[in-house]
Amino acid sequence: MDSMNQGSMMNEASGGSLPPGMTEEEALELQLELSKVEDEIQTLRHVLTAKERHAGDLKRRLGISPLAEFKNNISKGWQDVQSSNAYKKTQETLSQASQMTSAAFSTMGSALRNRFGEMRNSSTFKTFEDKLSKVAGSGSNGEDAHPPPGNDS
Repeated sequence: MDSMNQGSMMNEASGGSLPPGMTEEEALELQLELSKVEDEIQTLRHVLTAKERHAGDLKRRLGISPLAEFKNNISKGWQDVQSSNAYKKTQETLSQASQMTSAAFSTMGSALRNRFGEMRNSSTFKTFEDKLSKVAGSGSNGEDAHPPPGNDS
């Protein structure tokens, strides 16, 4: 191809105009380099496909099933997560939060237990308890504390 024909091809491929500050010769060099790189990419794709096919054949011959491979990938992924700094920090933070929550509930339980103890020993509660036991006691010996309505005996 002569340079005149290549230059017109370059103009057509780039939309008819060159980028500002670029000569036709520079654009042609870049176009040739791009073409080579695209050819290399295509070759690498073919090589990768062939290697993947070969790896699949080897795995099949070794008896490695896709499910076993998936399990191994999940297991390795989980190990990677557990060994990450983010996981360790999160685990530590959650552990501290759990300890603090447990301590808070323990303190709250003790406070409630103490408060109910104080209430049971209060005169108001004692009076209420006495009245309740009288009502319960009178009902258990067969006598009604309150006769049914309409029965004036």
